[in-house]
Amino acid sequence: VYCFKKSDIGFKSSCISIQFFGFLIYLKVQDMPPRKAAEVSESDVTEGTEATDVVDAASAGTEEATEGDLTMADVTQTKHIVSPIDDLTKSGIATMDIKRLKEAGIHTIQSLLMHTKKALGNVKGISEAKVDKILSVATEMCGKTFITGSEALKKRQQVKRLSTGCADFNALLGGGVETMSITEVFGEFRTGKTQLCHTLAVTAQLPVSKGGGGGKTVYIDTEGTFRPEKVAPIAERFGLNPKKALDNIMVARVYTHEQQIECITALPKLMVENQFSLVIVDSLTALFRVDFTGRGELADRQQKLGQHLSGLAKLADEFNLAVFVTNQVMAQVDGAAMFTADPKKPIGGHILAHASTTRLYLRKGRGDTRVAKIYDSPSLAEGEASYSIAAEGIIDAAE
Repeated sequence: VYCFKKSDIGFKSSCISIQFFGFLIYLKVQDMPPRKAAEVSESDVTEGTEATDVVDAASAGTEEATEGDLTMADVTQTKHIVSPIDDLTKSGIATMDIKRLKEAGIHTIQSLLMHTKKALGNVKGISEAKVDKILSVATEMCGKTFITGSEALKKRQQVKRLSTGCADFNALLGGGVETMSITEVFGEFRTGKTQLCHTLAVTAQLPVSKGGGGGKTVYIDTEGTFRPEKVAPIAERFGLNPKKALDNIMVARVYTHEQQIECITALPKLMVENQFSLVIVDSLTALFRVDFTGRGELADRQQKLGQHLSGLAKLADEFNLAVFVTNQVMAQVDGAAMFTADPKKPIGGHILAHASTTRLYLRKGRGDTRVAKIYDSPSLAEGEASYSIAAEGIIDAAE
């Protein structure tokens, strides 16, 4: 067991497991040159490489093409530009101040503008005067605050949709799990929540034209449910190399809500240097329920959960990611349960309800069939879709 020193705007220091510590060390030792998010050039991919080579340029280029391989022609490039925070030096911001901001987990100008003055002022060595200057420069570099509706529509066209593996499920979601948003699934045990996570961890690596995001996956495992052996049959189903599919999934096993939050705080550095399309948190609320017990700690729990969700939402928007979280349910014990066909509701209260863009309720259907229902969404119509669970991931429901 090692002790990890918290960042200046992070959370309390905590003792963490070797596995979690190793994940954070990985984030620190990456020496790849920064690259703009969602940029994939032909020099990154050579004809005959597999889909995962799109997100692992270092291994692209030497294998012979085989049936099922995906080439550059299959890849739809969607430009989503992020500006490294180092660009501030061009406008007179000191290199030492840039270093301090990076140590605080701020690696892009977009991320900088998502922080409050109070949060930036808490960074060691950054005075109030420096905060004002840095924000002024960053605001000028990023351009206007207001955009037209047409410009907003153009930004929405950058959204990618990740396949769930089931045609009806994809149709229910308007094409798949979308980026730039948080999608929450909740339901009782054996409804396929974790299997859906494993399926998305693979499909996220596919080119956009094949129902993917052309990027790697981050998998935050809070309950010890990630199974690497499940990835191989799913990868083979979609024509991917199982080993490369596993290499493109970054897993962090966490044991406290503080470790869970720290993982998200540490991700921007990795996102700047590599191309990612999906962040999974399975389960979002489990550790918060364990670490905060009783009504006396409920307010503190909800505050921490709200801050965590805010960080996830910023990641999704900043790097054009899909954030996919699973949630637990609890039975209603009040009088309303008598008039409800399925008296279960998700954990997290109003904080989670407002933070999630799309909420999906998963339940058991007839036989081996499972049913997904739109519980809440700003753009999707109410509806249901049937699916089944197999070794190859989420599949179309058996007739």
